Amino acid sequence: MTYPAKLRVVEVGPRDGLQNESAAVPVCTRAALVGMLAAAGAKTIEVGSFVSPKWVPQMADTADLLAMLPAMAGVSYPVLVPNLKGLEQALATGKVGEIVVFGSASEAFSRRNINCSVDESLERFGPVMAKALEHGLRVRGYVSCVLGCPYEGEVAVTAVVRVAAALAGMGCYEVSLGDTIGVGTPLKARRMVEAVAGALPVDRLALHFHDTYGQALANILACLDLGVSVIDSAVAGLGGCPFARGATGNVATEDVVYMLQGMGIETGLDLARLCEAGAMISTALGQETNSRVARARLSVARTG
Repeated sequence: MTYPAKLRVVEVGPRDGLQNESAAVPVCTRAALVGMLAAAGAKTIEVGSFVSPKWVPQMADTADLLAMLPAMAGVSYPVLVPNLKGLEQALATGKVGEIVVFGSASEAFSRRNINCSVDESLERFGPVMAKALEHGLRVRGYVSCVLGCPYEGEVAVTAVVRVAAALAGMGCYEVSLGDTIGVGTPLKARRMVEAVAGALPVDRLALHFHDTYGQALANILACLDLGVSVIDSAVAGLGGCPFARGATGNVATEDVVYMLQGMGIETGLDLARLCEAGAMISTALGQETNSRVARARLSVARTG
């Protein structure tokens, strides 16, 4: 097997992670987290979203957060934008260079989540993406439920391919394949990625695996020799999905980086600083980190 020499890790903790926490995190704490992640070497940090505060109140102050973040060379702060109103709010900040849109491979999830069919959701994205590209923004796409849905169970690989290809065709420079409820296993993950890679270049794909069943690292490893070079993760294993009951957190950035470092794969990330960032936000949330690497390092430090 031939593994990539270098991988880009997209940090999604400040958005995809914190949006599913029951406790509201003060904007100053969120800004501190983003700063610590950037100091650890993160170059792409999803910081928030412009969605209705009625549905995701944890992201209500994203504009305030962006105003607090300093421009840093080589560092991008993408935000999730579900519609034209959200895009207009993002543009009004003057701080957004990249947006994220997401569709589902599952009809049931799409209807429960955004109250429309998969095709209708893609139609809605058309004018959003056109306007974003017109304003010089980069657009990244997510496909959720690529390995299973909380409402309909198995999801056809052909449905994943169709949505991923549609997002790429509309202008997404990269499409992230999300195991939203973390039910995937290595061979299923690999076969899904192989199928999608048959429709668009593998260097335009990213992996976004949740760790509900403890399979995320194994699933990532199973796909690495296919040519995928981007992995989404959340510091401290934060989050889940507010619209998928039982879906626990994203795979922890600390655990991903530890595995990749052990394989000799460069990430540009400082593991010690990542653990510090994870410890800070976990303390702010009043909970223990979900990163096994961080817990192990803390245990060694205490006994050492």
